[in-house]
Amino acid sequence: MISVARGAAVAAAALGVAAWLLHARRHRRRGGVGSPLPRAREHGACIYLDYQATTPVFPEVAAAAEPFLRLHWGNPSSGHAFGRTSAAAVVRARAHCAALLSAHADEILFTSCGSEADNHAIVGALVREEARRRAEGDEGLALPHLVTSVVEHPAVVECVRALQAAGRLRVTWVGVDATGRVDAREVALAVEPTTVLVSVMHSNNEVGALQPVAEIARLVRTCSLRPDVLLHTDAAQSAGKLRLDVRELGVDLLTLVGHKFGAPKGVGALYVRRGVALPSLLHGGGQEGGRRAGTESVLLLVAMGEAARLAVDELDSLRAHMSATRERLAARLQAGLPAGAVRIHGPAEPSARLPNTLSVGIEGVRAAELLARLQERVAASAGAACHSGGAVSAVLKAMGVPLEVAVGTLRLSTGRHTTMEEVERAADEIIAEARRQLGV
Repeated sequence: MISVARGAAVAAAALGVAAWLLHARRHRRRGGVGSPLPRAREHGACIYLDYQATTPVFPEVAAAAEPFLRLHWGNPSSGHAFGRTSAAAVVRARAHCAALLSAHADEILFTSCGSEADNHAIVGALVREEARRRAEGDEGLALPHLVTSVVEHPAVVECVRALQAAGRLRVTWVGVDATGRVDAREVALAVEPTTVLVSVMHSNNEVGALQPVAEIARLVRTCSLRPDVLLHTDAAQSAGKLRLDVRELGVDLLTLVGHKFGAPKGVGALYVRRGVALPSLLHGGGQEGGRRAGTESVLLLVAMGEAARLAVDELDSLRAHMSATRERLAARLQAGLPAGAVRIHGPAEPSARLPNTLSVGIEGVRAAELLARLQERVAASAGAACHSGGAVSAVLKAMGVPLEVAVGTLRLSTGRHTTMEEVERAADEIIAEARRQLGV
């Protein structure tokens, strides 16, 4: 009976994969900015406004990856024909990801996710400094120091806290203003002679605020006590929404996450500037130029490469579409709720925030209850989806948002497949439930 059950499970899984591939082939020509979201039957007519948590796998991405699930399964490290096909696909994917950042292909280090990329940047910078100190007999110096902000993604925050708790690192946490932005001068002034890394995100995952990364780099290089310090930015939420040029940003390290711009989950990348020798944290084979061991998932790399190619090709139209849907959503919510009840978090200027992100607080409303009641009709977040539990967002706290507004805050994010009709229906659903809670 056990073997029969296992066989049934395998068959069901195979049917699921087959259905997904068939769906991808059918929808290959239906993609594009503003096209309807391909959806499973069980999702019904639920409107997806949680693109900051994850994007769907774009139909073109699924179609590009499909042959590497069925046909091209060779190990890219193998010298025979099967391996060469896979190796060539990895080369193309790396080139597409490099083009997304205006970087060189050899500066792209593939990872399993954004959290790994962030951890590699932070731990790698620390291990590099510890090795230098041992080699030069400088182990008696003060602990290595790191500068970061209070609004970083948990992948940065928790990694830094773990190293701090282990007694390996000192940290300066830089605050933000009421819009969620750091002051570049404050970041530069926090740099010490023993600072090994400055890590400030490119865009915030909760309120969409863009950080002045290029200005931070300029000030650190010209005015700080450690002008050669490594600079890292987590650009997970910016890829596919904004133009990214690592030379203009002035960073040494940058994090990319595939599932934030149309690829599947389980793949990311770390840009490592030429000349920066970041130690490997995974030891084994010589993959990724000896910087990260482990046989590559060619399927996922091809998918991320295709998503990066689309992000470059569609950037202008996608950015305009996301901005238009966000603005329509904001305007409809403000028009449909009592005056003064709605507070939009983050910068007001479009140039200072992501084009698709709307963090909106409704005073007197409990966001968790609202989303629970609407879960079959509207998919969104009460805070960052990477958090768990019911605690108020640390980002909103850092911005000084009052508790009564913070608990009523929704994070609504539009994307490639969001339609205007969906935005209007979702706004009406949110308005109706908010008014019910407010008793108006």
